[in-house]
Amino acid sequence: MGVISWIILGLLAGAIAKILLPGRDPGGFIGTTLIGIAGAFVGGWISARWLDHPVTKHFYDGATWAAAIGGSLVLLIAYRLLFGNSRD
Repeated sequence: MGVISWIILGLLAGAIAKILLPGRDPGGFIGTTLIGIAGAFVGGWISARWLDHPVTKHFYDGATWAAAIGGSLVLLIAYRLLFGNSRD
């Protein structure tokens, strides 16, 4: 998959992570979208590096989606923990 595919996957993974983890985000829609894109890259890297399951070159592979959504959830939780009270 190319960089554009990872960005599209990250946008969708960020939206799915937001659905799975509802609530108010400190960064709003744009922040959540950027976290989704970064989460796709981080999830793919973690999957290939430590889980010994490199992501495939197919956009519709379940493991690729799970890695992207998992990475987005991890980054979204970390972002809320670090900056959660900044909008109050």
